[in-house]
Amino acid sequence: MKLHPVVAAVTDRIRGRSRDGRERYLRLIEQMASRQRGADRMGCANVAHAFAALPANDKFKVVTERAPNLAIVNAYNDMLSAHAPLGGFPEVIKDEARRQGATAQVAGGVPAMCDGVTQGTPGMELSLFSRDVIAQGTAVALCHDVFDGALMLGICDKIVPGLLIGALHFGHLPTVFVPGGPMTSGLSNNDKAKVREQAAQGLVGREALLEAEQKAYHGRGTCTFYGTANSNQMLMEAMGLHVPGTAFVNPDNELREQLTREAVRTVLGIIRQRRFTPIGQLVDERAIVNALVALLATGGSTNHLIHWVAVARSAGITIDWNDFAELSAVTPLLARVYPNGSADVNHFQAAGGPGFVIRELIDAGLMHDDALTVREGGLREYTREPGLQDGRLAWRDIGPSRDPQVVRPAGEPFGATGGLKLLQGNLGRAVIKVSAVPADRHLIEAPARVFDSQEDLLRAFAAGELENACGVNGARGLVCVVRWQGPQANGMPELHKLTPPLAVLQGKGWNVALVTDGRMSGASGKVPAAIHVSPEAAAGGPLARLRDGDRVRLDAVAGTLEALVPPDEWQARTPQAMPAAIHEDNQHGLGRELFAGFRRRALSAEEGACTWL
Repeated sequence: MKLHPVVAAVTDRIRGRSRDGRERYLRLIEQMASRQRGADRMGCANVAHAFAALPANDKFKVVTERAPNLAIVNAYNDMLSAHAPLGGFPEVIKDEARRQGATAQVAGGVPAMCDGVTQGTPGMELSLFSRDVIAQGTAVALCHDVFDGALMLGICDKIVPGLLIGALHFGHLPTVFVPGGPMTSGLSNNDKAKVREQAAQGLVGREALLEAEQKAYHGRGTCTFYGTANSNQMLMEAMGLHVPGTAFVNPDNELREQLTREAVRTVLGIIRQRRFTPIGQLVDERAIVNALVALLATGGSTNHLIHWVAVARSAGITIDWNDFAELSAVTPLLARVYPNGSADVNHFQAAGGPGFVIRELIDAGLMHDDALTVREGGLREYTREPGLQDGRLAWRDIGPSRDPQVVRPAGEPFGATGGLKLLQGNLGRAVIKVSAVPADRHLIEAPARVFDSQEDLLRAFAAGELENACGVNGARGLVCVVRWQGPQANGMPELHKLTPPLAVLQGKGWNVALVTDGRMSGASGKVPAAIHVSPEAAAGGPLARLRDGDRVRLDAVAGTLEALVPPDEWQARTPQAMPAAIHEDNQHGLGRELFAGFRRRALSAEEGACTWL
């Protein structure tokens, strides 16, 4: 199938825009790859230190026999249900490496925080910046420089982007990403959301809410909604950085260990065969566009409009939100997975999963099927699903959709366009996840109520102020604006706790929307939310000019976000400064002092909120 002209044009534009940066990057990784291997290049004391703890046989292999030595960078902890299974992976990897005549070492661990634990707390203000800490931790692990390839063990929100950013700064190394899979299905996401809305209204108490939450989040593995963590896995498949079909196999499925062993064989295959493709060569403009298309076709996480900008930068590639918007306009929505449907990721996998979506996109000319992957068979290998045959891995064709309510072919999509939309106007540039928002809510025009924190909004809701404001002067609605939530202000936390109260108002028939320079997480749902507003208020952005009562128009159809204030009056307004109390509160407690430099250096959301440039 010929490549869609818009996909081709966006790719060419990215390639042209990135030419100088990409060429510099490729020259650097070529220089790094052309050096002698570490054990031959480094001083004897360095080599002795590097391999002192290895068993004698492994030490002999890597030093004397010059066997490949693999780095394991592990995001294991047992605070994250998704990462708890990773504790046992290194021994499996080391065992398989030995079987293949190689060695493997845990080069380092990186932090992995759970946004589900920190939602609505000051700890969430470290969340976005943890991505860059993870990238730095990956660099610390790999800077020992005695490795011939790497395996990245991670799954969740900031962890995979952080590992990928770090790995791309060691782009001369062949690298494979190794996930752990989702937990089994518990309480449905729809039922969980209903209980949350009941709790927001005071109809059920803490005991009932906790019971529902524990039924939803109940075991080892990734949370089962299609948020940032599971969007990560979809993108890793689309970029060809996984063993094909690895993303959504449950941790305790016997297939999981075999897929982890196959990851070892895959990275060794790249090292040993003529087709040497380190990760820096593999992640090119085609791979980045493939990731964006896969995100849009599945209604994935809005967080990736930040993360993949940073990922691309790490490979010498520059992308922006216009690229997302143009691809979204021609990418059909092929999946309905919560929050833009009722299915969870286990249902998605059973219906055909990533392989079905990737096949449909390739066949529709919407993905680059000539993009490099960690497998010799290229991206077509990612259109098949793995299984066990006589105890050995085997891949088979997925066939047609096994549930048309969950995944559909490109010729019969759920929607003609992707799940994300760019908004722009005198309030700046923002994004909205439209795939989960009812069509009659794509246009909201109502008076603004401006808040300086999410806590202020929650207090106003509890006091009945928001519902009262919805009916003032026949307004029939309200646009809630929460500012001072960008990267420079407080680390750009997710404001997911705001969804239940706003959903309650919407359920009562009011026209409500959220506008913020913060994030709303991969679980952005049915309430229209213009998020990531850039430039942010703390940088003098337009939200700092907005006042209570100004009419705001959020139009996801036309792609606009406007304060309906006369232009002369709007320009005459002096942007307000962040209230001193808010600024002071953002600086202290729960380790936030350590991230002051990150806040000062952070770029805008559209620039990836990068802190290392």
